[in-house]
Amino acid sequence: MIDLTGRVALITGGSRGIGRATALRLAEAGADVVINFVTSQSAASEVAGEIARLGRSAITVKADMSEPEDISSMLEIVGNEFGKLDILISNAASGGFRQLMDASPANFEAAMNTNVRALMLLAQTALPLMRHEGPRRKIIALSSHGSHRALPAYGLIGASKAAIESLVRHLALELGNQGINVNTVLAGLVETDSTKNFPGAQQAFAEVAGRRLVSGLPLSPEAVANTLLFLCSPLSDLIQGQTIVVDGGEALHG
Repeated sequence: MIDLTGRVALITGGSRGIGRATALRLAEAGADVVINFVTSQSAASEVAGEIARLGRSAITVKADMSEPEDISSMLEIVGNEFGKLDILISNAASGGFRQLMDASPANFEAAMNTNVRALMLLAQTALPLMRHEGPRRKIIALSSHGSHRALPAYGLIGASKAAIESLVRHLALELGNQGINVNTVLAGLVETDSTKNFPGAQQAFAEVAGRRLVSGLPLSPEAVANTLLFLCSPLSDLIQGQTIVVDGGEALHG
C-alpha cells in the first residue's frame, strides 16, 4: 500500500476531472491536499469536504495559472499553511478547440501561458518549499496524445502539450540531483467536462474505446489518478524525466 502520510500535495485544476480524482487518491493515501481552481469554487469545496471526511487536511485556493502573480500568491498560501510542499501536479489546462487558421496571437499566448509557462513558474516558485529533508519530492505534468498526433481543432493545445513534455525533461535535468523527480503522465482520451466539448467527442470516445487492448476496461479519471499516485510515491524514485502513457494501449495502433 502506498503511504503518503505527512506529505503535502498541490494540484492545479483540482476541482474536476483528473485533478479531482487525483486529489482524492492522494488523500486516501494519507496526503494533505491543496486544491487549486479558477471558476469552480463549489466543486473545489466539495472535493475539500470529501478529503476532510478521509481525515486529511485540505484547502482550496483560487488562482489563474496564466497569471504569474496568482501563482506566486498561491505558493505563499501553501507555505503559510503547511510550511513545505512535497508533490506538485500541474493539471490545469486551457486553449480552446479551434483550427490553427482561426487562432489569434492572444489565443496562442493564452494556451502557452496556462499550459506551459505555468509549469515553469510553478516549479520555480515551489522550489524553496520543496527543499527539505525526507522522501524525494515529485513534480508531475499532464499531457495528451495531441503532443505527437495531429487532431482536429487541437493545434494550440497539442503544441502546448509537446512543449510541456520537453520542459519536463529539462526540469528533470536541473532538479533531479536536488531530490526532485519530474515526469509527465500522458492520458488517453478521458471523458471529462472539458473533453465532452471536443469536436466529434462522442464518436471519438467510441473509436478509442474499441482500440484499447485491456479487455474493455474503461479509461476513467480514477485510472489516470492511480498512475499519478504511483509517480507521487517512493516506488517511482528511479523514474525521471519520462512521459508515462496511460491509454489502455490505444496508441499502439499508430
